[in-house]
Amino acid sequence: MLLIRALRGLLFLSLVGITLFLAYAVTRGRPEDLPWTAFDLSRPIGLSTGGKVASLADRLPACAAQLDRAGVAYRALPPLDGGPSCGYADGIALASASRRAGARRIVLNPAAPPMSCAVAAGLAMWEWHVVQPAALRHFGEQVTGIDHYGAYSCRRTYGAAAGRWSEHATADAFDVAGFRLADGRRVSVQDDWRGTAVRAAFLREVRDGACRLFSTVLSPDYNEAHSDHIHVDVAARGRLGGGYCR
Repeated sequence: MLLIRALRGLLFLSLVGITLFLAYAVTRGRPEDLPWTAFDLSRPIGLSTGGKVASLADRLPACAAQLDRAGVAYRALPPLDGGPSCGYADGIALASASRRAGARRIVLNPAAPPMSCAVAAGLAMWEWHVVQPAALRHFGEQVTGIDHYGAYSCRRTYGAAAGRWSEHATADAFDVAGFRLADGRRVSVQDDWRGTAVRAAFLREVRDGACRLFSTVLSPDYNEAHSDHIHVDVAARGRLGGGYCR
């Protein structure tokens, strides 16, 4: 009987807490904190943003509409059939130039790697709301390019001969190698993760910010295989808030 009363008490307190949270989110004008509100790339990152980014996976029309609304420069790619476990139907390439007036460019080096639209949406928000503000705080400069090791790759996790297929196999992952600043400096994950205090702090800040947007974020703090890059992906578990950040 005592156990039942205790469980009822916990349930009541949980419901009260949820109700207060929802009321708080509504009254302070932060729809991005609520899971059922419309997604908007231009809005600040909220408690529910990561789940909304992950929910765009395999939903090209809905995702492309988000990129269009936010003014992201990109081009759609034809579907790729890479076999039973590889390929994509929602591939896009972020464009470094656009004829569209006011288009927002995201410069990647090398340019235009094929990636899923959901990854592109996450990268757009990450650059606008996390990377650029962090670069201005730490360096007084804007980021003019993001160096990377690619997105789509038909392989299993860690390139193993057997086991689980990587999110890269469906273009749902992206590996960030570093950042180029407007003054010509380059911040490298491999060289600067444990480098000077300013560079290391910047890299950890952008890693932590990515954790609010992507289902999985793996950095040099995770293991040796990620010593030279930050892996981000939109794995399905992120739709229910089951992300992993390290």
